[in-house]
Amino acid sequence: MKKLLIIGMAAMLTAGCKGYLEEDTTGLLYGGNVLSTQDGLESALTGAYRGLGNQWTYGFLHPSANAATIGSDDVTTHPASNKADWREFDQFNVSTTNQRSGAVYTGCYKAIQGSNNVINNYAKTVGTKATIDIIAGEAFFIRGFSYYWLTRFYGNIPLVLAGEYSADLLTIKKSTPAEVYALIVEDLKKAEAMLPDTRRDPGRPNAGAAKAFLADVYLTMAGWPLKQADKYDLAAAKAKEVIDNRTKYGFQLMPTFAAVFDNDPAVAIIPESVFQINGFTGGSGTANATYGNTTMPGEEGGWDDMFAELNFFKNFPAGPRKDATFRTAFGLGATTIPWEQSLTKHPYYKKWYIKGNVVTSSISLPSVMMRYPHVLTIYAEAKARGTGGPDQAAYDVLNQVRLRGLPAGAKALSPGDGLTAAQFADAVVQERAWEFACERTRWFDLIRLEKVEEANAAKSPDDLQPIKPITKANYWFTLPYTDTSINPNL
Repeated sequence: MKKLLIIGMAAMLTAGCKGYLEEDTTGLLYGGNVLSTQDGLESALTGAYRGLGNQWTYGFLHPSANAATIGSDDVTTHPASNKADWREFDQFNVSTTNQRSGAVYTGCYKAIQGSNNVINNYAKTVGTKATIDIIAGEAFFIRGFSYYWLTRFYGNIPLVLAGEYSADLLTIKKSTPAEVYALIVEDLKKAEAMLPDTRRDPGRPNAGAAKAFLADVYLTMAGWPLKQADKYDLAAAKAKEVIDNRTKYGFQLMPTFAAVFDNDPAVAIIPESVFQINGFTGGSGTANATYGNTTMPGEEGGWDDMFAELNFFKNFPAGPRKDATFRTAFGLGATTIPWEQSLTKHPYYKKWYIKGNVVTSSISLPSVMMRYPHVLTIYAEAKARGTGGPDQAAYDVLNQVRLRGLPAGAKALSPGDGLTAAQFADAVVQERAWEFACERTRWFDLIRLEKVEEANAAKSPDDLQPIKPITKANYWFTLPYTDTSINPNL
């Protein structure tokens, strides 16, 4: 990387869900003794969080991460218009100058650099040890979270552990996924040990969030590219820890699927949120642009950025979850038209509509990066693929997710149905597709299970098609040109 911007001090903020996202302090230098104080360490952590959320520029408060995952079979984009960056992902022709890819890459490395400043200095910081440990725990979580996104998108990546710029960074080499995952696991283990059970505020992780992401990491490590099958047992065990202690961590499955996506800006956090990145309209570049315009059709003043693939919609099981997932009639007034008569002739995702159908690209809503049903399905799938196959608990947690989405009276799955362990695991993966449609999940499931080719072969002819046959080379994106043009080792 050409340089690492040193994340400097930020004003201490106390405004609830606004929290630490308000002030962009990138580019400021630390004074020599700043990180020796607790306030200075907290300010460095502010910089790490800021990397995860900068509207339009980098991180996850805009739809770039959504765009980068539409090579899956649940989401597509406009075949023309100004959606060239989006289409590159859907057609498996991603360029090194793709701005959507670069936004995630840049944001994650900014978060990593801020985290490194905390991690490399907290042991010698003067202050209240309990608070300093929490600050460090959050930094370990952010770094592990960021590297998890990076290696899943890019595979072999630079593993940067320094918080300050040095000339060595101009020639840093790529590390293998195995090396990156080793650090991710180490970081998340430290986070789960150092973080409290209760979040400091809605946009921060607690110990339960660290455990949940560690379970997800283990599930991914068991699949492609590492294929460490022993990690299935670890994933199941770690997910079970979260499930058994859900009340302590504040996690809960909401009674209706529609309530999950009420998207009320007045609600700081929903019970299903395991970890979220807060957006709010009161700062500079801190609003969330993932909702509203980007997911709405042109008939409603939207931008037609992302909408449902046709066969995915048609195959989606009828019930309250389908009703709450898709918007099938367009128009904000008394007159509406069915999706079949719209300009794109596709249904859209209701999940990203703002309460009251507000048409805007800036809103005070969070990007929820994991929901509690993820944990339930991690346990169910990992138990099925691990030692002994699915137990009654695996069936129970899958049914919690599944039955909420189906019409009243739907039959629960049971061991008596005669499913093999492999068939049960496949049922869980399919359930995840329905439950987390257009939530940046399906792509990663297809990657780790090596089913990208199979899923794209089932596309409707009326959806965008891959430009050429898909191979494993398409599972990862090339690193952005901004880095590869400067460092020949990348």
